[in-house]
Amino acid sequence: MYYGEIKDCDIANGEGVRVSLFVSGCTNRCKNCFQPQTWDFHYGQPFTEDTEQKLLDMLAPSYINGLTVLGGEPFEPENQRCLAPFLRRVRAAYPQKTIWAFSGFTLEELQSDGSHPRCEVTDEMLSLLDVLVDGRFVEELKDISLRFRGSSNQRLIDLNATRAAGEIRCLPDRR
Repeated sequence: MYYGEIKDCDIANGEGVRVSLFVSGCTNRCKNCFQPQTWDFHYGQPFTEDTEQKLLDMLAPSYINGLTVLGGEPFEPENQRCLAPFLRRVRAAYPQKTIWAFSGFTLEELQSDGSHPRCEVTDEMLSLLDVLVDGRFVEELKDISLRFRGSSNQRLIDLNATRAAGEIRCLPDRR
């Protein structure tokens, strides 16, 4: 897996102060994507053990609320296979911190057997997340007043509440 950027002290991609990892590779190719360079699966730098350790170190301060993974597309199968073990390490090292992921795929697509991008680690990766921001960016539904997303079709899914309820529960829409 490759990544395009790591942001320390990010306040734009999830609640609180976060460390954000922008992975490379995306087959969604949304019209007017804000980062089309990340569509290329080899954009940026290789994600190595040193990169993992750097991120774990960046997550250590108490003022960091958690990790956000976005892209590109974290749920491309080749990215999932690399991210799932890393997210397991993050969860083990920092159980009190939240993990968010942004995906152009909907939760329903990620859970649908036999469809791209579902693979052998999708369920595990979803189980490690607290929040999933899902859905493709749709230019015609663009709304700059929305919190943590660009178009009104995208959802802020509270995965912990969703697992407990057995149905999708979204975070409150505070503007």
